[in-house]
Amino acid sequence: MWKKEDVKSQGIPEASVTPAPSPVAATPGASAASSVSLPVSSRAAACISQGIRIKGEVTGSEDLFVDGLVEGKLNLTANCCLTVGPNGTVKADLNAREIIVRGKVEGKVTARDKLQVWSTGQITGEVQTGRLAIEDGALLRGKVEAGKQTAKSAEAMAAAAAASAASPAPELNSGTAAD
Repeated sequence: MWKKEDVKSQGIPEASVTPAPSPVAATPGASAASSVSLPVSSRAAACISQGIRIKGEVTGSEDLFVDGLVEGKLNLTANCCLTVGPNGTVKADLNAREIIVRGKVEGKVTARDKLQVWSTGQITGEVQTGRLAIEDGALLRGKVEAGKQTAKSAEAMAAAAAASAASPAPELNSGTAAD
């Protein structure tokens, strides 16, 4: 008959009695540490790897690394970072807080906070961002709006300027303001 003491005396590690969180059962002789899955960081990026092709709309609320082919739209909400890897080819409209381009992008790129184009990066299309960083060797073709003034605030300022031009200018008093 088998006893726990016999296993300990033979130097074979015993399997854990508590159920493992992973669906794979522990094999006899395997250490308990190998059957337990390691915790994954909440900031770990989702990945569209080199062999994956996606046509359509991709939306999400976590960081995304694209090293494959994406055609359509990529929209990341909240505090997300989109990275187009060196093997990535994106023919889509991109929208994220921060965008890093190391591969090829064709389409409208909207980085709410920052856009980085690495030396291997290529962008063809319209770019709108708060901050822009371009490394030596990068390629950027198209319309670029960078800085704190975004397109919406520029349109609002243009509308305000048009409204003030349409209204008559107020009369100025020639008196002094010594009161």
